[in-house]
Amino acid sequence: MTDADGLCSLRWDPVRQVVEVIDQTLLPHELLWRQLDSLSDCCRAISTMQVRGAPLIGITAAFGLACALRDDGTDASMDAACAALLNTRPTAVNLRWALDQVTARVRALPPVRRYRAALDTALALRRADIASCARIGEHGLRLLQRLELARPVNIMTHCNAGWLATVAWGTALAPVYKARAAGVAVHVWVSETRPRNQGMNLTAWELQRAGVPCTVVVDNSCGQLLQRGLVDCVLVGSDRVAANGDVCNKIGTYLKALAARANQVPFYVALPISTIDWQCPAGEQIPIENRDAAEVLSIAGRDAGGATVEVGLAAPGSRALNPAFDVTPAHLVSALITEHGIFSADPTGLAPLRAHQVFSSRPM
Repeated sequence: MTDADGLCSLRWDPVRQVVEVIDQTLLPHELLWRQLDSLSDCCRAISTMQVRGAPLIGITAAFGLACALRDDGTDASMDAACAALLNTRPTAVNLRWALDQVTARVRALPPVRRYRAALDTALALRRADIASCARIGEHGLRLLQRLELARPVNIMTHCNAGWLATVAWGTALAPVYKARAAGVAVHVWVSETRPRNQGMNLTAWELQRAGVPCTVVVDNSCGQLLQRGLVDCVLVGSDRVAANGDVCNKIGTYLKALAARANQVPFYVALPISTIDWQCPAGEQIPIENRDAAEVLSIAGRDAGGATVEVGLAAPGSRALNPAFDVTPAHLVSALITEHGIFSADPTGLAPLRAHQVFSSRPM
């Protein structure tokens, strides 16, 4: 699942020396690749959610910093670029992690050499993301194989944590794709994920392209599905995990975790260790992004003539609160699935991962 088979969300064109990303704001109705050739292009792509998903945001930011250093390799340019990129999305810790990787590699170099080193680091991070997500899929496959029954394994997911949220494979969907390839029969309940409908617009779209059976369900039906025994496990991604194992993910994740625990259904979180924020002691310290109320009060779709239109949903003058994420306490998480294996969501379980991350954070 790489550039070769088309299931990839960010590609590098070595001839034109530019990054190309899928504009996710147009899915599922239109597949369009956009060229990112400047710092402002990358900032815009992240802030407008043309790219989304914590790992993909981080990789895009790394290329954005490289673009800035191509135009101006000074310390002032590097610091200003990092500040601009960090300001685009405050919750996903992978963004800061990726920028730290690049700056650690180039800081000691003279300005004239910084662009090439930054670009090489961004490309290395891209390759590492593909390999990391493939390993997450392999470890998660073991959990799905334990659930294998005479019928398909029913997996519930939330938001999008597939290859559209990474470079390839994905996090929460990587085990699903690995299971499909291994001959394990699976079916995915795709929660729509209001208000931006990432589940309906992105997850269902990519699962259908991969030939994975799936059904879109409204967010408010998920508790009932769990209660009726129609879900074998919940499998989600994460934008940030605190040092105590608390998981920050798309708004609505916490409700699914509560319903899963009440009905004795495993609740798994798949993530690369770059998503763990060792500087954040607990979930209440994670900054939660509040987005425009218009995302709640209106919706975009296609009319009968095929044109994309936005329509209002609420009465004129209505107000709305739109937090983009919530925090699921660690005690509701059955396990964390990482590229290094499966771990419990508590400080003791996370301890081995801290050693891995210290090693992987060394300059490339």
